[in-house]
Amino acid sequence: MDAWFKWITTLQAIAQNGLAYTKNPYDVERFQQIEAITAEMLEHLTHTPAREILDYFAKESGYATPKLDVRGAVIQNNKILLVRERADNGWTLPGGWADVNATPGENVIKEIREESGYHAKVIKLAALYDRQKHTHSEQWPHIYKAFFLCEITGGEPQENLEISAIDFFPLDALPELSLPRVTPDQIARMFVHAKNLSLPTDYD
Repeated sequence: MDAWFKWITTLQAIAQNGLAYTKNPYDVERFQQIEAITAEMLEHLTHTPAREILDYFAKESGYATPKLDVRGAVIQNNKILLVRERADNGWTLPGGWADVNATPGENVIKEIREESGYHAKVIKLAALYDRQKHTHSEQWPHIYKAFFLCEITGGEPQENLEISAIDFFPLDALPELSLPRVTPDQIARMFVHAKNLSLPTDYD
């Protein structure tokens, strides 16, 4: 299934790139046909209606490139800050899509504040991962994940429309995680970086 997902997403990227640059109306039609076929293939893999997938494709235009997800790892007293997503009741590091007109570091600080209520500062970029190289479920589009070690500077825990709980957990007693967002191995790696800040940034 992993191989099929990779082939499908590659075809979708070819179609998106073609639609972004071609001026030939016949080629436009061909690339649209490829995109429709990839939506049907994804429907069989994910059980999401092809029409919904095509609507999602339509939101992406221009040259196909990975999106950036930022995650903030706050570790204190040998426990890590996690938030529980209302969407799936799974726990994760605070984070989300990077917004335009903000640096990656600014984005992760914003996400920590919005999702946990805490103010924080960045200590280091611990890891830059390719989501497809880790044990997440298949997801379109292609995503890079930036993990920052951060330190709390103020604020207090505060639930919101997306987050139902905020708490700190030791590595050996993690709650049920939101695996589309973070994996146990990634959290474990954050503890390693917290204990040795001189480690170079991990990358795929």
